[in-house]
Amino acid sequence: MSQSTMDSEKQFMTSVQESAGNPSIDYGVWLLTESGNVFVMLPFSIILLIIRKTRKIGMILLILLVLSSLLTGYIKCGVDRDRPFLDWLGSELPFEVEPDSFSLFCEGRSWTAGFPSGHAARSAMFAFVMVYVLSEKFPRGVHLIWIYPILMSFSRIYVLQHYPLDVIGGFVLGVLLAGYVSKRLKLYDIFLPRKI
Repeated sequence: MSQSTMDSEKQFMTSVQESAGNPSIDYGVWLLTESGNVFVMLPFSIILLIIRKTRKIGMILLILLVLSSLLTGYIKCGVDRDRPFLDWLGSELPFEVEPDSFSLFCEGRSWTAGFPSGHAARSAMFAFVMVYVLSEKFPRGVHLIWIYPILMSFSRIYVLQHYPLDVIGGFVLGVLLAGYVSKRLKLYDIFLPRKI
């Protein structure tokens, strides 16, 4: 990574850091960023897996959760790009922001690795699957779901957990992974008539 790219990202992060401080926005962004946590998305996927009509969707989301967590963890170890270590200057949050450290495979301080963002990857793969699943019922408005991973990615920057390239990398990884798994597991079967 070039020094000018890193300098630009650090400068951007400093301006983001200075913009925090409005309690309503800070809490809203904190809630949004926590919604990308594995332990929030896992129950949703399990519920879809239990319901017979949505079983395939739940299975694909569960597989994607596992694969995205493993892949982002291994990539974080290989790239070993530090997270931004800036002090949070915003409102006091109810809980500390979860750093998303599924990079359990690294030696040393795995929680410091930032590229790619697991939250951005999970929210992008979730959006990909949901857009596909809801595309026939809501053909015009379904693409609004993409607002979720975009806001999730920004929230990870806002709470100083990732640099912009970390979330872009996570977003791209999530979309590619969701596309591949959805095709391999024939997600399109959900649109076929059911056999009774």
